[in-house]
Amino acid sequence: MRPGATHRDVTFSDLAPGGCVSRPPCVVVFGTLAHVTAVADMSLLTEPVARLDRVQVVRGDAVLLRDVSWQLNAGERWVVLGANGAGKTTLLQVAAGSIRPTSGRVDLLGESLEDADLDDLLPRIGWASAALADRLPAGERVLDVVLTASYATVRRGAERYDGIDEDRARDLLLQLGCRALVERRFGTLSEGERKRVQLARALMTDPELLLLDEPAAGLDLGGREALMRTLSRLAADPNAPTTVLVSHHVEEIPAGFTHALLLRDGAVVAAGPLTDVMTSAHLSACFGLPLRVHRHGDRYTARAALLRLP
Repeated sequence: MRPGATHRDVTFSDLAPGGCVSRPPCVVVFGTLAHVTAVADMSLLTEPVARLDRVQVVRGDAVLLRDVSWQLNAGERWVVLGANGAGKTTLLQVAAGSIRPTSGRVDLLGESLEDADLDDLLPRIGWASAALADRLPAGERVLDVVLTASYATVRRGAERYDGIDEDRARDLLLQLGCRALVERRFGTLSEGERKRVQLARALMTDPELLLLDEPAAGLDLGGREALMRTLSRLAADPNAPTTVLVSHHVEEIPAGFTHALLLRDGAVVAAGPLTDVMTSAHLSACFGLPLRVHRHGDRYTARAALLRLP
């Protein structure tokens, strides 16, 4: 366990613990994601989880984000969509506190990014991305891949973990269908298995904000749909952290997500409730191509439009 941290004498619901660091007291329950009997409704909190105000990120001659204003509230599940180079990953890095904007203001978890102690702030944000996965040693045991998130490191060394740390890592892997992977080496896993292990790692620190950068990238159809089911179950748990998922594809929006933000050339095309944003006109403007968006229950598809959009 990280020095100076204290364990809470609690149990937790599947995937998202009931005990909350730096949150109001939570009702701790036993249950599954499919049947939660009593949980704290994090959406009742009034202070934004994150707020970006007129944020710009400039690198040399390139403007990566242009005057972006965005607010994430507790309990929301956001998808960020856009073409390659739209600024999606940069936006996530700003929301994670890993890069500072060239101009504008960023508030994360009630603190200004400019003044925040990052050693205290960053463990409260869960992160999963291909770039992080590439840093995880192929020979590392899966259990240790998850455990080391507590120290924001990628390889187990001299750091100390308590039994409750190991129990938590095992429980998360169990909930994500990774029971048989605990003692495997990370490099032996399939792409779908790696994605689930990374999600467990991102949840290890009991984050208040969960950021997923293209979690379905590289998965086949079966692997993608299995991951979508997992993310839908997580989205349905009101005790789970506020979540942001980045993707290129509307087919990768899990059921249960509530909001969408569309980016093009670093600027916001549209942002708000999912059903308001996911229109043919908005998606066409976002991707620069006439598109028809179709909703199938809680999932979406998009195809090139054969006719000019109204």
